[in-house]
Amino acid sequence: MDQDASRQLIDSWLSFTHIHMKIANELESALQQNHQICLKEFYVLLFLSEAPDKKLRLQQLQDMVGLSQSAMSRLVSRFEARNCGVLQRHLCEEDRRSIYTSLTKEGEEKLEKSLITIKATLAKAFAKENIQDELQDLIQQIKR
Repeated sequence: MDQDASRQLIDSWLSFTHIHMKIANELESALQQNHQICLKEFYVLLFLSEAPDKKLRLQQLQDMVGLSQSAMSRLVSRFEARNCGVLQRHLCEEDRRSIYTSLTKEGEEKLEKSLITIKATLAKAFAKENIQDELQDLIQQIKR
């Protein structure tokens, strides 16, 4: 790969991460302001809602959300400490070493309200002209 092509790849990556960070920051802010949760906590609620029986092993959740074992454990503990009742942890019957985290009815309600905010924030973010321009530039960079 020549130097120009290599630089083009790096520029495309930087453009992509810039757009991602901008939108993620907007989502984070909207979730904090309206629902007192962070984006990673929203992901936990979303992934649990999509799982069979609305429960996953902590290991599965950490892989899906992109957190370390200790960070995921802290995140779930924070939810529990708030005493908001959105999650429950319980031992896995088949493997007593594993812990399941499940979504409660309160968690489903929190997710539904959060989804309204997420959708509105994404629609607003993608409607911005500068984001549209940046996305078009990124598409052109990738096509080259």
